[in-house]
Amino acid sequence: MPRGRVRMVFRGAATLAAVLATAVTAACGADTGPGAGGKLGVVASFYPLQFVAERIGGDAAAVANLTAPGAEPHDLELRPQQVAQVAGAKVVLYLKGFQPDVDKAVEGQARGEVVDVATLVPLINATGEEGSGKDPHVWLDPTRLSAIATAAAAKFTAVDPANAGAYADRLAKLQADLAELDMEYATGLKTCQRREIFTSHAAFGYLADRYHLTQIALSGLDPEVEPTPQQLASVAQEAEAKGATTIFYETLVSPKVSETIAREVGAQAAVLDPIEGLQPGSSGDYLSVMRTNLAALQKALGCS
Repeated sequence: MPRGRVRMVFRGAATLAAVLATAVTAACGADTGPGAGGKLGVVASFYPLQFVAERIGGDAAAVANLTAPGAEPHDLELRPQQVAQVAGAKVVLYLKGFQPDVDKAVEGQARGEVVDVATLVPLINATGEEGSGKDPHVWLDPTRLSAIATAAAAKFTAVDPANAGAYADRLAKLQADLAELDMEYATGLKTCQRREIFTSHAAFGYLADRYHLTQIALSGLDPEVEPTPQQLASVAQEAEAKGATTIFYETLVSPKVSETIAREVGAQAAVLDPIEGLQPGSSGDYLSVMRTNLAALQKALGCS
């Protein structure tokens, strides 16, 4: 059973009742136009969708992110106030199947426009040992994130046509930024000594697919599922065979397993950020973190 669902099943009935009561109250009191203060009320379920919403909405939108900085988005459990936010939002951006609590709130409470980004671009199959499934990490391909931004802008315009021109202008600027980032990756990873990236979990399938890399993960989609000794031995053997210099780990997950494999094969451990969320107090954004990832990949792969 996916992580988070167990907690949902066993959550107390009183808590669930409080969540639903709060959400219904908020929904009944919500209007049908832009949010408080004349702004479009938008809820994003985790950081990359917040980034898109804020870039398109600008000062015409009030964007709330359900996942706090530094928190693991897969583990999100919504508070009653957050369910109320979903119920009262004019636009909700989420990725169905990624955060079970958000799925439940959207299905039961959302009254505004809903953008399920899992329906906007083809999802690729996950890699790893956790069985078949679809990889949700679509935002790590800038071209796919651009398609998501287009759909979000269309929803913003449908709900708030008075600001259609501003949304279109900001969408165009975001798409130009993402196209530039895509070109930097394509150029920066074109000529490399190695093309295998060794990662702590299988979050980088879209990045690998876009830029003709091969992802070799210690574990599957779930970053908290520990790899078996057989998996570790297999990855270590492959890392040695491929001459890997780097075993990557993530910002929101313990680096211990990656560090162990790195020591075993004479490599180093380094960060490759899946950008599921920013660290508290971070001054960066999606674009800057992606560029930091690019520099890390170029160093690890011996790119010229």
